[in-house]
Amino acid sequence: MDMDAIDRRILDELQIEGRISNQALADRVGLSPSACLRRTRRLEEGGVISGYRVTLDARAVERARTVYVEITLDSQRASTLDAFEAGVVGCPGLRSCHLMAGAADYLLRLQVRDVDHYEQIHRSHLAGLPGVASIRSTFALRTVADDEPLDLGPAPTVPAQPGRP
Repeated sequence: MDMDAIDRRILDELQIEGRISNQALADRVGLSPSACLRRTRRLEEGGVISGYRVTLDARAVERARTVYVEITLDSQRASTLDAFEAGVVGCPGLRSCHLMAGAADYLLRLQVRDVDHYEQIHRSHLAGLPGVASIRSTFALRTVADDEPLDLGPAPTVPAQPGRP
């Protein structure tokens, strides 16, 4: 999807404040409200904006501990990968799961109450996932930055075509 500098400014603002009113967004990016709404809808329909969500304070909902879990599978067959991925989706506390290149096959991020809560998840869910050969867990001590807005940078410039300024 082609995006210009104004589209990028809209995206920058929405990443910071997803519930901003269209009027306030239009004011911040220098558009009329109707033009701003048209552009925002185009970005949504084009799949650039995939949704809106609320960010919870993990401490307030008793999920203050972040655990990173590296999982190595016993096989790289597509059926093993597919079975693992289907099973991991229902894992309690799961925030993200990534297929990796490197020592581990998958990297999971979980939010848990405490070590005992993680042990329950490990025993009842992770250890029983299809194809798991090893599990390595690391607890974060403190979160320094999380879910920072994507830096979209300036809009790319279009190179001049021969014979055109």
